Amino acid sequence: MTQTLRPAIAPVTAHRLRARLMWLLVCVIALAAVVAASLALGARDIPLARVFEAFTGTATGETDHLVVLEQRLPRTLVGILVGAALGLAGTLMQGITRNPLADPGLLGVNAGASLFVVLAIATLGVTSPAGYIWFAFAGAAAATVVVYGVAAVGRGGATPVKLALAGMALTAGVTSVLTLVLLTDTTAMSTYRFWAVGSLAGRGAAGTADTLGAVAPFLAVGAVLAFACSRWLNVLSMGDELAHGLGVHVPRARALSMLAAVLLAGSATALAGPIAFVGLVVPHLIRPLTGPDYRWILAYALVLGPTLLLAADVVGRLIAQPGELEAGLVVALLGAPVMIAIVRKAKVAGL
Repeated sequence: MTQTLRPAIAPVTAHRLRARLMWLLVCVIALAAVVAASLALGARDIPLARVFEAFTGTATGETDHLVVLEQRLPRTLVGILVGAALGLAGTLMQGITRNPLADPGLLGVNAGASLFVVLAIATLGVTSPAGYIWFAFAGAAAATVVVYGVAAVGRGGATPVKLALAGMALTAGVTSVLTLVLLTDTTAMSTYRFWAVGSLAGRGAAGTADTLGAVAPFLAVGAVLAFACSRWLNVLSMGDELAHGLGVHVPRARALSMLAAVLLAGSATALAGPIAFVGLVVPHLIRPLTGPDYRWILAYALVLGPTLLLAADVVGRLIAQPGELEAGLVVALLGAPVMIAIVRKAKVAGL
């Protein structure tokens, strides 16, 4: 299913600019509120005053201080980065493929990362989250290269439809291999299932600094490249022929946009596992506020992505006390109805 986005990017009037800036400010305030909730709420509720004291050092050595700084702060930082990366990656993939149902899973990113992680567990004995990172990232990158290479073969090059079909075919094939490996290796199955569910839990301060330090450069490059590609995405939304007529090198624009998407989605998957629906839902929440202009959609995605993921993480902590539901499960519960609504809307529109 493909959808050609509205071709006209209307000039931004002063009124429209103020409205977009106002809504962006509202989104930033919402993110700040969710960050505060992430630091304060959980199996052990901590008043915001105590959270502030933990950062100022006036509660040194106390349990609340340790919970905030050693457990919840690293978890919140990971949630912010992963949510922002998935929001940007989903926006890019919907722009590249002109498909309203596109997310990091469509081009095989999640499947490639999962396969490489399972192979690392089964053949190399990798068991730590820090060890998964490079294999997950390599798998995401390899899957995207294969998908783009397959789609680029033949007449017309890597068109949106061919990219989507190649991604679905690769995901189906990789999932079969993945299942075969897991069914024949119970140790790999036991270790993999904790990573595959998609979670921000278990992010202690000791390992988070090194992990974020390793992945942060890729996230930064991906984010910068994503915003640099925003104008190209606006033109590509009009169709390849018109974009070519306007002087855009379509294969190069699409390849660079895909590179940004895989850097972002691969980093997010490496940090927190294959979390679905964030990249799918976020662009659809944004477009009613911004219209089809990808410069604004990406700016909003940078804020709404972490807001959605951290909110899901907080909800998961509160509804299953004294345990918790992983953020990936909560996002899926929220995202599935949204996906159904998107499909129904597209069907009504005759797409």
